[in-house]
Amino acid sequence: MKGIASYLLISFGLAWILWEIAIEIGPSARDPLFQLAILPGAMAPAVAAVIVRKWITREGFADAGLRLNLRQWRYYLAGWLLPVVVVSVIVALAIGLGISDPDFSLRRGIWQLGPPGTVAPPLPSGIFALVAFQSIIAALVATPILFGEEFGWRGYLQLRLLRDRPLLAAIATGIIWSLWHLPINLRGYNFPDNPVLGMAIFTISAILLSIIFGWLRLKTGSIWSASLGHSATNTIGASLTLLLFVGGGNWVFVNYVGILGWIPLGILCAWIILTGQLKPHDQTQSVT
Repeated sequence: MKGIASYLLISFGLAWILWEIAIEIGPSARDPLFQLAILPGAMAPAVAAVIVRKWITREGFADAGLRLNLRQWRYYLAGWLLPVVVVSVIVALAIGLGISDPDFSLRRGIWQLGPPGTVAPPLPSGIFALVAFQSIIAALVATPILFGEEFGWRGYLQLRLLRDRPLLAAIATGIIWSLWHLPINLRGYNFPDNPVLGMAIFTISAILLSIIFGWLRLKTGSIWSASLGHSATNTIGASLTLLLFVGGGNWVFVNYVGILGWIPLGILCAWIILTGQLKPHDQTQSVT
């Protein structure tokens, strides 16, 4: 418990301090540059995990999952490309249910996300396919950045919370992880028009993602698979849904961590749970 308490104190305290500084002196949460401003705070979980492992509990890094273990490449591929499937389902449901209209020309997204007075230039046909491909490649490049979160949440905390009950550990970690985002989410980071409702929605999404990222971590024995999955979630899932739907209404539904995203993510989580993918013996195998 000493290690978990110390980890939470450091990861929350350091991130919240750095985020408050970024909020006070940096761009608003609605500005795309805000993502860069909050990056130092996003490294807090990794910093906390290193401090706890090395100096507080002195348990070392034997179970940290630092090796790639590419023999389990199928799980890396699943984490990398899952957001492509999720975005496709969100788009199909948004159109089919009449919730929102995606703009594949991306002109609306450029106009909404650019500075005031931005006029979207004529864009070539097929621009969305090009942007989607670039985001898939960007997920690989950004993986070391998302290591900053995953080395803490899935590489330390989720393995130690309720050690013999990995599903409950994933749920608990998802709730804690969601609360960790509180300062930026209440400022409108993920749901700018509905920050309070958005926090409730985000919590459910964080639980689902914790199950999935925890599954990737356990099956590969490597924190890098979860880091890739998290990177893909941000660079593919969040970016594409933002470009397609921003300014189109019903953002609480079509956001990647919104309500429609619960359906494909929930289906995968149900399969993971019902097929026994998170049994304790998997956890033991992955961290020894």
